[in-house]
Amino acid sequence: MRLDAGCELLFEAGAPTPLILMLRPCSGAGQWVVREEYALDPSTPVTEYTDSYGNLCQRLVTPQGAFRVYTTACVETADTIDVEPDAPYVPVQNLPADVLQFLLPSRYCEADRLGELASEIVGDSTPGYAQVESIRCWIQTHVKYQYGTSDASTSAVDTAKTRLGVCRDFAHLGIALCRSFSIPARMVVGYLYQLDPMDLHAWFEAYVGDRWFTFDATQAQPRGNRITIAYGRDATDVALATQYGPLTLNEMKVWVEAAQVSIT
Repeated sequence: MRLDAGCELLFEAGAPTPLILMLRPCSGAGQWVVREEYALDPSTPVTEYTDSYGNLCQRLVTPQGAFRVYTTACVETADTIDVEPDAPYVPVQNLPADVLQFLLPSRYCEADRLGELASEIVGDSTPGYAQVESIRCWIQTHVKYQYGTSDASTSAVDTAKTRLGVCRDFAHLGIALCRSFSIPARMVVGYLYQLDPMDLHAWFEAYVGDRWFTFDATQAQPRGNRITIAYGRDATDVALATQYGPLTLNEMKVWVEAAQVSIT
């Protein structure tokens, strides 16, 4: 399905402020970027680089005062996500070198503290995809999605205790539980078609069967039509806006719509 997705950010800067944005999707597995628009008001010089996870980052200094960021992309997406219940566990010694970093505990995903809970959840599931699906299903049924129950400091251990959170918290918990079984897992942020309420979204991927698979603990069933913006170890690596000074985000608008395809 072809989707039109984007966001508008309205900032107020108390002084010129260095800012790194991560708002551009890349063509890759499951998505093809057909076209993009990126606008800054007032117009500001930008440089772009690719971070260590392959994410496109925009670097700039905002002027003092009101500052608007508008970005939209038309993206061809996969209507379904791949599901492979028999995908096996990949022994650590056989993992690609660039995947190893996604085994380690990180700021929001304290895998070394959740092994006992992970064992209870997984039970006798077959090592690999089946274990990750058991984790995803447990989070979806045992953790309540509720705004205002977490903040920027909430970690996977916190969510495991409160059983409350939003998509970011669901993803962190899934990642940490997977890593406790030596299954590489990474955080993904982006857009999901027909998400309700509409917002930017977070989910996780796990590496089993020699490839990455998508898991979303906020959804009861597998859903496609996703647009990935960024990958990372946890929320620290995938912040859509990182500021280094007096900058306030006053408003954010997000949209994902079916694209109107014209034939000439």
